[in-house]
Amino acid sequence: MSNTAQRKILVTSALPYANGAIHLGHLLEYIQTDIWVRFQKSRGHACHYVCADDAHGTAIMLRAEQEGITSEALIDRVSRDHQADFARFGVGFDNYHSTHSEENRYFSELIYTRLRDKGHIATRDIEQMYDPEKGLFLADRFIKGTCPKCRTEDQYGDNCEACGATYTPAELIDPVSAISGATPEVRGSTHYFFKLPEFADFMHDWINDGHVQPQIRNKLLEWFESGFNEWDISRDAPYFGFEIPDAPGKYFYVWLDAPIGYLASFKNLCEREGIDFDAYWHRDSEAEVYHFIGKDIVYFHALFWPAMLHGAELRTPTAVNCHGFVTVNGAKMSKSRGTFIKAATYAEHLNPEYLRYYFAAKLTAGVDDLDLNLEDFAQRVNSDLVGKVVNIASRCAGFIKKLGGGKLSAHCAEPQRLARFIAAGDEIAESYETREFGRAMRRIMELADEANTYIAEAEPWVLAKQEGREQEVLDICSVGINLFRQLMVYLAPVVPSMAEDARRFMKLDTLAWDSRQALLLDHEIAKFKPLMTRVETDRIDAMIEASKEDLVEERKLKEAPRGPLTDDPIAPEIAFDDFAKVDLRIARIAKAEYVEGADKLLRLTLDIGGETRHVFAGIRSAYAPEALEGRLTVMVANLAPRKMRFGVSEGMVLAAGDDDGIYLLEPHSGAQPGQRVR
Repeated sequence: MSNTAQRKILVTSALPYANGAIHLGHLLEYIQTDIWVRFQKSRGHACHYVCADDAHGTAIMLRAEQEGITSEALIDRVSRDHQADFARFGVGFDNYHSTHSEENRYFSELIYTRLRDKGHIATRDIEQMYDPEKGLFLADRFIKGTCPKCRTEDQYGDNCEACGATYTPAELIDPVSAISGATPEVRGSTHYFFKLPEFADFMHDWINDGHVQPQIRNKLLEWFESGFNEWDISRDAPYFGFEIPDAPGKYFYVWLDAPIGYLASFKNLCEREGIDFDAYWHRDSEAEVYHFIGKDIVYFHALFWPAMLHGAELRTPTAVNCHGFVTVNGAKMSKSRGTFIKAATYAEHLNPEYLRYYFAAKLTAGVDDLDLNLEDFAQRVNSDLVGKVVNIASRCAGFIKKLGGGKLSAHCAEPQRLARFIAAGDEIAESYETREFGRAMRRIMELADEANTYIAEAEPWVLAKQEGREQEVLDICSVGINLFRQLMVYLAPVVPSMAEDARRFMKLDTLAWDSRQALLLDHEIAKFKPLMTRVETDRIDAMIEASKEDLVEERKLKEAPRGPLTDDPIAPEIAFDDFAKVDLRIARIAKAEYVEGADKLLRLTLDIGGETRHVFAGIRSAYAPEALEGRLTVMVANLAPRKMRFGVSEGMVLAAGDDDGIYLLEPHSGAQPGQRVR
């Protein structure tokens, strides 16, 4: 690809919620974004990377109250922790701000009033559960009670984890506020709604115009088929957020002002650096705007957000780039297994650039989940970065110091080889541009293999023992350093700290993309120092143990830690004949999708061998729909169909749960849909 014209690019990552620590699952997104941004800057483009803490909402208000501090003090502390974690992993924001800022208040009010004045805001009264002791309306997740279907106690206000039934909080038996323990009351309140259905035609055209990945486009079109509701954008006081103009006691819902935080953070940067804000956000702007997000929040970013921007006469994103989730050793991250690893815990034990490279080596432009296999992680980093790339410089530097007085040869002994390495930069750049980082890393390592093969076959260490061949040795090793320089230009977006050490070693002014075009001839280098050490498995083991210790500390903070059975007693015995009536069948998940309006449900389409069933399962917190499709599970096939709030459920899938979450039962890969489980 050519680099003839400088592009104006604004890049954002999703805003981390100011109510918890950064962990490896979060880091995938910020590392992916940072690599892409560093590549664009290396190419000479005007690329700005902004982010902020998502700092509003009931959860933050309640946590601050629990800690006996103000919400402002809580979000300030968490912001400092978040920024320290990002800095450890080389995530180079141009600006890191907060949604609790005057810039965000301004843009939230601006967008809202423009939508309101154009008739895109509606008001109507709704009934909600109200905590009379705390004096606040309760979201479904803050209400607990006994399931009206199966009578299981301690279930949330919208969905039963035991039987999968969905219901309204008013249907719960003996409902209580999870905050105060008080019995909730039903009260009416006026709420404000964004008329999303009015933008259906616009959104349909937008998602079909290349702004999202094909997999995401297909999912969005499914939501179109099921239709849209107006979006409730208000919450009642008390609430930590921004009050809605001309609506005393009403506050913007956190998901309204969170994406507006992108504008706010960029505006803050513009004011500080003298950048023209309108050149990026005016509706006729020719600049590029990219959002990097997880696939679990695509509904907000690819439907609500473009519609809001369009309605408020601002430009919409060039693209919304979605990624999958992180698993560790093939399973969901687990606190009990020590694989729910916080960023700070990782950084105490391992070089953050190991993780940056491993993520890059496995990242594609798709939305598939990425597995951090810790054995493969150690092997790949040691083989690629240490065994291949660094090895080139370490093999050659000593001879240059000894035979050339620290200066490379004045001529190139392998001009065609160097020309191939330089030309490969165009292919590698295309892979970076399209977010095919794994493909870029494979090509870079192919070049590293070639460089090592060249040096191994030339055997400078053998020639150095032969009188009169000093210049030949210097020529070979000078080629080696030039090849190493090419590789470090290509790897710099991925391992910036290692690249900076390599730049100092080679005494270069820059490792920018185009700098690779000029060969290093008669060029002085510094004394070589190890640029990266091997991953030691004992450090990985220590990190896992430390993550388990984190879990111990968290449990100490709970007032009443759960025992193995105390909160989940075994049900009364049943006869074998009763159990024998249950028909368990292998089922293939042909399709999985979110259930609009349900916080915990997924709708599964199950193939049980020529017959299709639709089942609602309360597993949304553990699985993204895309990750389930094609997998096998076990279902109760002869359960009578049950009419639920969101449709009819024609069976039940089997799952197990612990402190880390809920897990579908998964038979061995050789099982076939429709087989009976005995």
